Formats: sequence, structure tokens, C-alpha cells
Amino acid sequence: MSTSSTPSSETGGASNDAFTPPPKPKSIHVSMKRINDAMLVEATNETGATLRLDGSQDIGGVNGGFSPMQALVAAAGGCSVIDIVMILNKQKLPIQDLTVEIDATRDQMKGYTQFSAIHLRYDLVGDIPQDRAERAMKLSVEKYCSVLKTLEKTADITAEIHVTQPS
Repeated sequence: MSTSSTPSSETGGASNDAFTPPPKPKSIHVSMKRINDAMLVEATNETGATLRLDGSQDIGGVNGGFSPMQALVAAAGGCSVIDIVMILNKQKLPIQDLTVEIDATRDQMKGYTQFSAIHLRYDLVGDIPQDRAERAMKLSVEKYCSVLKTLEKTADITAEIHVTQPS
């Protein structure tokens, strides 16, 4: 796994960005129900939040939700955003806006595809020094994000973060 940050500016000062992630649940329960006569399903978690998953039209779906692989990429981005927000909040560096663009490449295997490369580009708005944002991103991508840690077994994961100061 590699991370890249643009622009690059590492500082050797004392680190105030360490945090203890919240305890992860030991088990997760999701219920799924088919909601049409094709492939569209709705997943519901323990709190009642829902996510729709579907296949593409070329395999009999109706494009009524995320494909399972899109959901996995979205989960990686969401997991990482949560880490970055927690780290920067702990440093009392408020974020005004944060977006992530994720590009993922899949390779065809025998009967399935797997991710071979994932690139995350974070665009952050806030009165946050670039080096602090880069450090938060690096901690998330390389240490804390469980989804990315799972995906790094097959994919080269790269990331960059750009900070815009508020006007």
C-alpha cells in the first residue's frame, strides 16, 4: 500500500493526532429482503438504516441500487472519512466540508473480479494545516480503516488529500 499527498509537507513536530478508535462491534447483523422480481434487494442494519443493492441491467438487474462492489468501495470511503473526521475533531480542527472521490480497478479472476487498485482523493475545506490533514489521512488509510485494511490484501491503495482554506 502506498499513500501520496499533494502537496507534500511533513513536519517533524510533536504528534497530537493519535486517537483511540471506538470499540468495534464483535458481530454485525444485516437483514436483506428482495424487493422486486429480479435482483434488487434492500439491506437493513440493527438501527434501521437501509441500503439498496442491485445488479446491472446486462445481468438481469434494474440498476436500482449500488452494485455489491460499488457498496464495498463506498464503505471504504465512508470508513476512512469517519477516521479522518474523528482525528481532526480530536485535534480541535473543525472541517467545513469534506468530499471523497474514489476510483477502483477490478481484475477478472476465475469466475469473479477483485480489486487490484483503489485511489481515494479527499477534498477538505477548513482552517486545517495541510500536514495535519495528510497525517489524519495516512493514519486512516494505513492503520485504522478496517475496510481498507481488508481490501489491501488484493488492492494497491493510494490516497491524496487537498485542503482549501475557508474564504
